[in-house]
Amino acid sequence: MTDPNLYFTMAGASLAGLGMVCLAGLAGWRGWLSLKERELTTFADHGHTDGPTLPNASARIEIADLKERIRKLEAIASGVDL
Repeated sequence: MTDPNLYFTMAGASLAGLGMVCLAGLAGWRGWLSLKERELTTFADHGHTDGPTLPNASARIEIADLKERIRKLEAIASGVDL
Protein backbone atom coordinates (compact mmCIF):
# COMPACT_ATOMS: atom_id res chain seq x y z
CA MET A 1 0.00 0.00 0.00
CA THR A 2 3.00 2.31 0.20
CA ASP A 3 3.69 2.10 -3.54
CA PRO A 4 4.42 5.65 -4.82
CA ASN A 5 2.95 4.79 -8.22
CA LEU A 6 -0.42 4.21 -6.57
CA TYR A 7 -0.37 7.69 -5.04
CA PHE A 8 0.54 9.28 -8.37
CA THR A 9 -2.22 7.35 -10.12
CA MET A 10 -4.81 8.37 -7.54
CA ALA A 11 -3.68 12.00 -7.65
CA GLY A 12 -3.81 12.03 -11.45
CA ALA A 13 -7.26 10.45 -11.50
CA SER A 14 -8.49 12.95 -8.90
CA LEU A 15 -7.17 15.88 -10.92
CA ALA A 16 -8.71 14.50 -14.09
CA GLY A 17 -12.06 14.09 -12.34
CA LEU A 18 -11.89 17.60 -10.92
CA GLY A 19 -11.07 18.95 -14.37
CA MET A 20 -14.09 17.19 -15.89
CA VAL A 21 -16.38 18.57 -13.19
CA CYS A 22 -15.02 22.09 -13.74
CA LEU A 23 -15.47 21.84 -17.50
CA ALA A 24 -19.04 20.60 -17.10
CA GLY A 25 -19.79 23.47 -14.71
CA LEU A 26 -18.26 25.98 -17.12
CA ALA A 27 -20.34 24.61 -19.99
CA GLY A 28 -23.48 24.91 -17.87
CA TRP A 29 -22.59 28.46 -16.87
CA ARG A 30 -22.05 29.48 -20.51
CA GLY A 31 -25.34 27.88 -21.47
CA TRP A 32 -27.17 29.74 -18.72
CA LEU A 33 -25.60 33.04 -19.79
CA SER A 34 -26.58 32.49 -23.42
CA LEU A 35 -30.13 31.64 -22.31
CA LYS A 36 -30.38 34.88 -20.34
CA GLU A 37 -28.92 36.84 -23.25
CA ARG A 38 -31.54 35.35 -25.59
CA GLU A 39 -34.29 36.23 -23.11
CA LEU A 40 -33.12 39.83 -22.96
CA THR A 41 -32.86 40.19 -26.74
CA THR A 42 -36.24 38.51 -27.21
CA PHE A 43 -37.80 40.92 -24.74
CA ALA A 44 -36.20 43.88 -26.50
CA ASP A 45 -37.19 42.65 -29.98
CA HIS A 46 -40.90 42.24 -29.26
CA GLY A 47 -41.51 45.93 -29.77
CA HIS A 48 -42.18 47.00 -26.23
CA THR A 49 -43.06 50.66 -26.17
CA ASP A 50 -41.65 53.12 -23.72
CA GLY A 51 -45.08 54.45 -22.83
CA PRO A 52 -47.49 52.77 -20.47
CA THR A 53 -50.00 50.37 -21.95
CA LEU A 54 -53.62 50.17 -20.85
CA PRO A 55 -54.63 47.12 -18.86
CA ASN A 56 -57.47 44.97 -20.12
CA ALA A 57 -61.06 45.65 -19.04
CA SER A 58 -61.23 43.12 -16.21
CA ALA A 59 -58.04 44.51 -14.67
CA ARG A 60 -59.42 48.05 -14.83
CA ILE A 61 -62.64 46.93 -13.14
CA GLU A 62 -60.68 45.18 -10.43
CA ILE A 63 -58.50 48.26 -9.87
CA ALA A 64 -61.60 50.46 -9.61
CA ASP A 65 -63.09 48.03 -7.09
CA LEU A 66 -59.92 48.11 -5.01
CA LYS A 67 -59.85 51.91 -5.08
CA GLU A 68 -63.45 51.98 -3.87
CA ARG A 69 -62.62 49.60 -1.04
CA ILE A 70 -59.65 51.76 -0.03
CA ARG A 71 -61.85 54.87 -0.06
CA LYS A 72 -64.38 53.14 2.20
CA LEU A 73 -61.70 51.91 4.59
CA GLU A 74 -60.17 55.39 4.80
CA ALA A 75 -63.60 56.81 5.56
CA ILE A 76 -64.13 54.24 8.29
CA ALA A 77 -60.68 54.97 9.73
CA SER A 78 -61.36 58.72 9.84
CA GLY A 79 -64.79 58.18 11.47
CA VAL A 80 -66.92 59.43 8.59
CA ASP A 81 -70.27 57.70 8.04
CA LEU A 82 -70.95 56.73 4.46
